[in-house]
Amino acid sequence: MKKIISTAFVAAALTFSAAPMAAEQTPAQTLDQLLNQIKQSRQSEARINKQREAEFVAERADKQKLLRDAKAALAAEKQRGEDLATSFTNNDQEIDRLSRDLATATGDLGEMFGVVRQVSGDMSGQLNASLVSAQFPGRDDFMAELASAKELPTIKELEELWIALQTEMTQSGKVVKFNAEVIDPNGNVSEQAVTRVGNFTLLDAKEYLTYNTETGTIQRLAKQPEGFKVRTVGQYSGSSAGQTPLFVDPSRGALLAVYTQKATLEEQFHQGGTVGYIIAGLLGLGVLISLYKIITLTLESAKIRAQVKNVDNPGNNALGRILKTYQENKNVDVETLELKIDEAILKETPRIESGVNMIKVMAAISPMLGLLGTVTGMIETFQNITLFGTGDPKIMAGGISMALVTTVLGLVAALPLLLMHALVAGRAKSVVEVIEEQSAGIIATHAEQRGK
Repeated sequence: MKKIISTAFVAAALTFSAAPMAAEQTPAQTLDQLLNQIKQSRQSEARINKQREAEFVAERADKQKLLRDAKAALAAEKQRGEDLATSFTNNDQEIDRLSRDLATATGDLGEMFGVVRQVSGDMSGQLNASLVSAQFPGRDDFMAELASAKELPTIKELEELWIALQTEMTQSGKVVKFNAEVIDPNGNVSEQAVTRVGNFTLLDAKEYLTYNTETGTIQRLAKQPEGFKVRTVGQYSGSSAGQTPLFVDPSRGALLAVYTQKATLEEQFHQGGTVGYIIAGLLGLGVLISLYKIITLTLESAKIRAQVKNVDNPGNNALGRILKTYQENKNVDVETLELKIDEAILKETPRIESGVNMIKVMAAISPMLGLLGTVTGMIETFQNITLFGTGDPKIMAGGISMALVTTVLGLVAALPLLLMHALVAGRAKSVVEVIEEQSAGIIATHAEQRGK
């Protein structure tokens, strides 16, 4: 009996552990209680199973509904894709038809559109570089927009293009004064009156100006052209009527920009280097000696001419000293007097001719020094070619400049020195000839007196 009860309790415990219970039951004390609990557990399990079956059936109905909804959505999307493909084909055909209609409708307007774009592109660059834009800035913006347009120009845009072309032609033939900001080489900005000569040159009251197309500003040239050209600017600005000569830049500023890079005479002189300085020093020394000799010989010649008119009173000059020699040796014979006078002439001649040969030597040395500078410059040029090659001509420019400048300096120094030597030698020779002539006359007079 105990075994039967134990077995029932174990079965009840297994039943209770397999099926969830809402609340704990009191353990059975008797077989009847155990039987009742088993019946109740059986009924509870049946209810739970029915509930699970109902939930499963309900969930199965929901899954079927989701499947039907997904199939319906798939069918709708397929139909939408077919509709879009049909619409795309129809739109593509419509675009082709409209394109053909547009090409037919535009006709010659397409060619006009191309011409307008080309003219606008060309005019945009011309207006940007035009000196008229210094007075009327921003004119090239409209041209650039019209040149990059993707549609046919309107009537208003065509009229603006026409007006821009006509304005450029009209302003290119005018001389106009206007106020504008001018930037000097130091970066200082000042507002002043600017004169525009057509589309060629910009001027202020005294100098040339230039128009910087990149910044759209008017600038004063860092280096002006030659003085005689710049002087015409002041003359032109100061004139109020009539015709006044003026140098203009036909290249619209390109030549003036080149002049800013052109070396001045002073810069070219310094390119000669040490040899050039030596040649210049010889030229200066030779000129000083020549001037000194010309002055002294001129004064000496004047004194001698005055002495010729007054031979009885010898003065402090070459002829006067020879006359003193004659007066000191009046009583000697002719041969002795002639020797005395020749001795006096020999004493005076070196003083008169001193420095003449020095001028001649300097005139001869100058071109030789120029040749030396030429050779030195060429050696420097070939050394640069050996080191750096011939890719950049500026590397060779220094040596070539030295070679050419020293050659020019040598010739420039030799020519005036040769002329001055000829002038000084002629003056010295004329003074010596006067002395010798007067000395010969003195000896002849003395010989006559001795013969009587």
